[in-house]
Amino acid sequence: MTRARQDRLLGLLLRDGEWATAATLADALGVTPRSIRSYVTAVNARVAPGTAIESGSLGYRAGADAAAAQRTTGTDAGTPRDRLHTLVRALLDDPEGVDTFEFADRLHVSPATLDADLARVRGLLGGTELTLERSASRARLRGTEMAQRRLLSRLAHDEMDAGSFDIVALRRTLGEDSVGAAAFGPFKADLVAELGAQGYFVNEFGIADVVMHIAIAADRVSQDRGLERPTAGSKPAQEEVAALLGRLAEKHLGVELGSGDLQHLATLVLTRVVAPGAEAPADHARSRLDPEVEAAVRDVVGTASAEFLVDIAHEDFILRLALHVQNLQHRAREQAWSRNPLTRSLKSTYPMIFEVAVFIASRLQERLGIPLPDDEIAYIAMHVGGRLERSRRADQLLTATIVCPGYYDLHELLRSSVDRSLGQAIEVVGVETRVDPDWASIDTDLVLTTIDPAVPGERIVKIQPFLTDADIERVQAAAGRIRRSRRLARLRTELERYFAPSAFVHGLGEAGGEEAVIRLLGDALIAQGVIDEDYVERTIEREKLSSTAFTDALAVPHALGMTATRTSIAIGIADPSIPWGEGRVQVVALVAFSETDREAFQTVFEQFVEVFSERDSVQRIVRRSADFGGFLDELVAVIDG
Repeated sequence: MTRARQDRLLGLLLRDGEWATAATLADALGVTPRSIRSYVTAVNARVAPGTAIESGSLGYRAGADAAAAQRTTGTDAGTPRDRLHTLVRALLDDPEGVDTFEFADRLHVSPATLDADLARVRGLLGGTELTLERSASRARLRGTEMAQRRLLSRLAHDEMDAGSFDIVALRRTLGEDSVGAAAFGPFKADLVAELGAQGYFVNEFGIADVVMHIAIAADRVSQDRGLERPTAGSKPAQEEVAALLGRLAEKHLGVELGSGDLQHLATLVLTRVVAPGAEAPADHARSRLDPEVEAAVRDVVGTASAEFLVDIAHEDFILRLALHVQNLQHRAREQAWSRNPLTRSLKSTYPMIFEVAVFIASRLQERLGIPLPDDEIAYIAMHVGGRLERSRRADQLLTATIVCPGYYDLHELLRSSVDRSLGQAIEVVGVETRVDPDWASIDTDLVLTTIDPAVPGERIVKIQPFLTDADIERVQAAAGRIRRSRRLARLRTELERYFAPSAFVHGLGEAGGEEAVIRLLGDALIAQGVIDEDYVERTIEREKLSSTAFTDALAVPHALGMTATRTSIAIGIADPSIPWGEGRVQVVALVAFSETDREAFQTVFEQFVEVFSERDSVQRIVRRSADFGGFLDELVAVIDG
């Protein structure tokens, strides 16, 4: 556990890239500030002192060697997790198993400690179709070759940080001399290039995961542990990809894969190819689709579009998502889930998009019976986000007036430069060419002026007659400030309507786990007549689909369905933090939305999460929220900046 918390500390500092106090980090990890200091010392001992985690008057931040420290086993190589992985690898490598007494000596632990590790191995085998047999002093794994490979895959993922692929971790899992791990890079590069040449659009995250399976297969085949010949025939596309894999395996790995391995791996590759290439016609995409899958996706997307008022019901989006879902069905049958290193950032940065994805996932699970872990939901969120990005309306642009006194066509040249460099962010709706314009009458969002204004203002940006890079940066910064200010102003207006003193709880640490906290906050809203017991139960079910801990500090549990009599928010404060999902939070906001507040849903949901994504703001709110009045005062102060 200590090693895991050290790695978690490193992960937090690497992800944020900013200074953080010991108290803030302690809240995030659920430990004391004193423990944080000891973790920092231990992490720095893995590399040159002070180069993994820097310390200073502002706290701690990731140093130059933080990533390297995360990958090394250092002096903590004998941790329970390390022993567990070493033991599982040994059991997988030898069909006859291991002698427990000899293995305990090898790991320099007592037989009793190794017995405890074997008990943990049994826990790891849940859902793998593998069993651990014990006969006297010998322990063996029993199960199919496919099940053993899935276990190897799980070990490799457990060695990696945040779901991203790491060749060092793969070598730790398979062994430094593994043929698969040794040539991973060149193999992957050639595979992606040749799939692209064959007209496929490749999901880079998925392909990285598939090549890990290929590396595992190559290593097992080199030990005469190949898969049996397939009994069913294969399709032309599968045969084409199988031939490519066989050729690349011989070229880079020096391994001849059998037909069983090639068919299995070709299926994995094809189920990570999100869609045909961008030039492929819609009829070609539809020809590969199961009509049942297409119909289910079409219905669910239509429902989501109406439920959340989002513009996603487009034919190209439906076809691409349907192909993805069909691939997902294959992965579910193989229990070969795709990892997504963007899951955490998607959830915290785009909570509304992720919520739409959760809704789609839950309805598809009902229609098609596909279990959907968070990483798979994140891929659906990427589809949704891509569609919404293409559907952004022009009225989301900020309007601008250019003030540039006339001299030949100078003002026209400037307008052309602004349109070319800033057209994605602002729309120029007027040009003033007088040296004494009526500043008060200019009512656009921004004023870009080459002369000094009568009265400076936040929306007024001084630029040069010939636009410079510095001018562009200043305009973009001003536009960003205005957008954020407006978003938070809308949020403040909405939140003041939705909060109530009777739905505020301080001291969630005494409530119990997630379900207990949801019921506690739900009772406050039930007492107001806002929701009923069914809403609370559906909120608990929604939480089981995907954790609503959208930031390191905030969870926003809610039900899928806007069935409250009116929109209301119950707030709970935890100081210190409490476990939630795979992390810890300090604020829990149980949100009940009504049918009449569909449009407010997006404002409240995204901007509320945005406020609590800033670590300093969270600490300020939590520390000064002994009662409802203090909470609301601090929240408003943070929103107002």
